[in-house]
Amino acid sequence: MTLDQMNVKKIIVILIHACVGWGLCGAIVGIGRNITSMQITLIAHAVGAPVIFVVISLIYYKWFHYTTALQTATAFVLFVIFMDIFVVALLIEKSFEMFSSILGTWLPFVFIFTAVYITGLNQAGSPNRRR
Repeated sequence: MTLDQMNVKKIIVILIHACVGWGLCGAIVGIGRNITSMQITLIAHAVGAPVIFVVISLIYYKWFHYTTALQTATAFVLFVIFMDIFVVALLIEKSFEMFSSILGTWLPFVFIFTAVYITGLNQAGSPNRRR
């Protein structure tokens, strides 16, 4: 395997983990909208998003650990932002109104970044990591 192929593989692994986290967060919102108020759904999302991403990042750091805590947190949150803009806002909602909600959008972004970053810092010395 060439160096370029290895780097592509690493990027794909990171993006798959971020996508799983984003999808689970979307499930919170999708299900919540159907069973409760939007306010409760947004609170559940703001609480659930960092929990989901802690679990996802623990799995990532245990089995792969290709990136530093800062790189991983940045990659995960940028993926979430990208998908929220291009899939949720443009394709599903057909509106950028969701970005006017601090509780619905901005706090979860901050919480995801912080959760992944702190998890990464705590996993820095993990003996099970692979490179």
